[in-house]
Amino acid sequence: MAQHGKRFRAARERIDPANRYPLDQGMDLLKSSATAKFDETIDIAVRLGVNPKQADQMVRGAVSLPFSAGKAVRVLVFAQGESAKEALAAGADIVGGDELIDRIANDGFTEFDKAIATRPMMAKVGKLGRVLGPRGLMPNPKDGTVCAPEDVAKVIREVKGGRVDFRVDKAGIVHAPIGKGSMSKEQLAANVTAMVQTLWRLKPATAKGVYLKSIAVSATMGPSVRLDPLELARLLEA
Repeated sequence: MAQHGKRFRAARERIDPANRYPLDQGMDLLKSSATAKFDETIDIAVRLGVNPKQADQMVRGAVSLPFSAGKAVRVLVFAQGESAKEALAAGADIVGGDELIDRIANDGFTEFDKAIATRPMMAKVGKLGRVLGPRGLMPNPKDGTVCAPEDVAKVIREVKGGRVDFRVDKAGIVHAPIGKGSMSKEQLAANVTAMVQTLWRLKPATAKGVYLKSIAVSATMGPSVRLDPLELARLLEA
């Protein structure tokens, strides 16, 4: 069995794993556990009352966090003509059309974190599904990475500025990064609220029973802090 260090054990002693903490107190505990020498990533795990095997209960989407999660994102854009110029001006790292599609199809080029495509390009980009799909890089209208040509700059700025994509896994859990340990507890609380609010808005009409089953946040090297889903649900309903 893996042995945890003194720092981890000390943080775990302050956190009751059976408790569901209010958001404010939970952020205090989270901050106190993020004491590594590097800027730890803060992750959230939300267990939803859905059946991912049912197509109409597959929760996926994107959220623009109020405060950037801090990760530099290398963005590739499939666009041509004026849209390509706008993409470059908006800060896209790689922009191209047919030649870029051929490079990915023939050479397996995947040195980027997010791919965006304008709608006119999708007929050609579709053939890259076998390369990009397994890596989670395929543009998809459900998460906003397929857009109208006139919206490409807006989407790039969102992705670069703190947008996080998510998708429920087979166990009904959504995992996503929502910040850094160096952020204030107020900033982290705002990002948690934005994430949960987005999930709440995406609740499938066919989902029955409790939707927000559990919410946990953790730093890279720290223990999980469980939040009170009922408190957050009340905040969202207010």
